[in-house]
Amino acid sequence: MAVTQEPGHSLDQVGLHNVARVYWNPTTSHLYEEVIKRREGWISHLGPIVVRTGSHTGRSPEDKFIVKDGVSADHVWWGPENRPFDPALFESIHRKMSAYLQNKDIFVQDCHVGANPAYRVPVRVITESAWHSLFARNLFRQIHDPGERVEHVPEFTVINVPRFHALPEIDGTHSEAFILISFEKKLVLIGGTSYAGEIKKSIFTLMHYILPPRNVLSMHCSCNVGQQGDAALFFGLSGTGKTTLSADAKRRLIGDDEHGWGPDGVFNFEGGCYAKVIRLSPEAEPDIYETTRRFGTILENVGFDLDVRRVDLDDDTLTENTRAAYPVSHIPNALRSGVADHPRNIIFLTADAFGVLPPISQLSVDQARYHFLNGYTAKVAGTERGVNEPQATFSACFGSPFLALPPTVYSRLLGELVVRHDVRCWLVNTGWTGGPYGTGERISIAHTRALVDAALTGKLDDVSYREEPFFGLRIPDRCPDVPREVLDPQSTWSDKVSYQKQAKELAHRFDENYKRFEGEE
Repeated sequence: MAVTQEPGHSLDQVGLHNVARVYWNPTTSHLYEEVIKRREGWISHLGPIVVRTGSHTGRSPEDKFIVKDGVSADHVWWGPENRPFDPALFESIHRKMSAYLQNKDIFVQDCHVGANPAYRVPVRVITESAWHSLFARNLFRQIHDPGERVEHVPEFTVINVPRFHALPEIDGTHSEAFILISFEKKLVLIGGTSYAGEIKKSIFTLMHYILPPRNVLSMHCSCNVGQQGDAALFFGLSGTGKTTLSADAKRRLIGDDEHGWGPDGVFNFEGGCYAKVIRLSPEAEPDIYETTRRFGTILENVGFDLDVRRVDLDDDTLTENTRAAYPVSHIPNALRSGVADHPRNIIFLTADAFGVLPPISQLSVDQARYHFLNGYTAKVAGTERGVNEPQATFSACFGSPFLALPPTVYSRLLGELVVRHDVRCWLVNTGWTGGPYGTGERISIAHTRALVDAALTGKLDDVSYREEPFFGLRIPDRCPDVPREVLDPQSTWSDKVSYQKQAKELAHRFDENYKRFEGEE
């Protein structure tokens, strides 16, 4: 049983007083007991916890704010991703949350963000529900040594209270939900939403603010490492295959989502994974599939039969954004240290629904920075309300909602690191070929895996390349286990004129989007 007071620790410094019982660093088993006792979820077949997040089944970007004060005013990338919030209103909401929590039980997890001790950030996550505490325990790096936990001094604290709702007309928020970050107070306040990803991504925003001034690139990417110690980074937006392609049986997984790259190499921020599991295939993604059948995993909004206690990963009744949160140790070939040498390869993933980008192409350093800043993929019909045809989507650094500083800060760091460590950069299209979405077909996952494997193992080093005319991309003329005609997107189209028109149009959209950054380069 968790103790009600960790020796030497107090919650007074974050304004929490007169709470009922405090569960300090409860174990996974204890949290399971509390989840069931408090009726927060169900235990499904083979042991995962199944939970529901109510009306919020994904992030609420319009509800995220950063307190604009003397610390943040001149540094934060202000705009739609980072809306300013008044310090006085932040203090008011903090007081109201503290009053709400009086005489209520709360859960505390002390943990680290960052596997490299030189750059890790000690954090404390305070929640009103047991399953959110389990989420924090799964996703961040646990402190197993009791003596180290006693000495733990958090640099940042997250207070997550889903059942506390704001009054927008009084509290200055966009809705009843809010995610408020104060770099001066080193405090994050989350309320009105049960979606656990807000905890994870608010911490990610903190790392994006803290690390670049220390000459460490914070990255929204997955990472794995080969038998020769050759690390690879996979950047990509949702639906491009970032988690799937980094879970490679022939390589050790470092992490699936958030990493830093500094003087000593790359390191995982987290101790777990938060994978999208809708229609997960046991054949195509066996390791991730098995995590949905493991004790300790949290399944968010996954289809669930109450009678037989079995889940249905194909059920999208509640949302397409069904999620599994599990410790990285659930992946058999994960490298628990979470650190690796400097990457040998960087892969930018895009799901091009217009069907014009090559399945793989090699990038120069300037092209790498260009595609990094654009962060392109495409939405297809049916993925969002109102999307009836492919739409180009650009997200700076493949993660603009989480960037605290201007994108060019991260782009410059990337370029410097790529040059210093002679890193090969690739653009991989996991989207459509032979025509746009609705006409062409999705590129075979088997072909994509073969292309990625060839890039990482050096099989594309000694082949000849040709330059395609619209983006200036260098396309290899052959690749093991991939038909030659697949490598050239134009050859897969029956209507070559339509291909050229689509390619010119997409290239123009790239250039127009890039103009936002030209004055800052």
